[in-house]
Amino acid sequence: MSLAVTTRKFTVDEYHAMIRWGILQEDDRVELLSGEIVEMSPISSRHAACVNNLTRLLSPLNLRQKIVLAIQNPVLLEPDSEPQPDVSILKPRQDMYQFRHPSAEDVYWLIEVAETSQHIDRNVKIQLYARSGIREVWLIDLTQEVVERYIDPSGDRFMHVEKFVTGDEISPHAFPDFHLAIKDILLK
Repeated sequence: MSLAVTTRKFTVDEYHAMIRWGILQEDDRVELLSGEIVEMSPISSRHAACVNNLTRLLSPLNLRQKIVLAIQNPVLLEPDSEPQPDVSILKPRQDMYQFRHPSAEDVYWLIEVAETSQHIDRNVKIQLYARSGIREVWLIDLTQEVVERYIDPSGDRFMHVEKFVTGDEISPHAFPDFHLAIKDILLK
């Protein structure tokens, strides 16, 4: 005999209520993706080094006050999603997003660093970002040593995907004069 399993999806408001009520702790390594509370992969030293390095590489834009650089902070997408990208490059705001999390219209581009999370990043988060209208996403795949750029969202996918390897340079569409060497991103 087989059992029918029913799952329940959660909204962002319900997710926040679980934090307020102590069901989830603020420092639990979870994120809300399309209504499901998903456990995040542990952060390896290589993953952390890549995020630290991105913070350094993107600091010229931050210092010129052209962006707000957010590291592993929530982005509010759809009524049932609040992912925590590794790096969010956001439009500047006077309040530094003190009164609400940034939403899709606040995002210049997002960066995910994947060492063990490639499947969820590519098959869940990238689709969520496209569906939410995020204009550009970079996926840094540490195992393949490649940076994938996703642009032009349509439905739940991006119309253009480009791969960059050591020897290439990448520029975000929001700042086309700002160039980063892939070897620098990958710490090569």
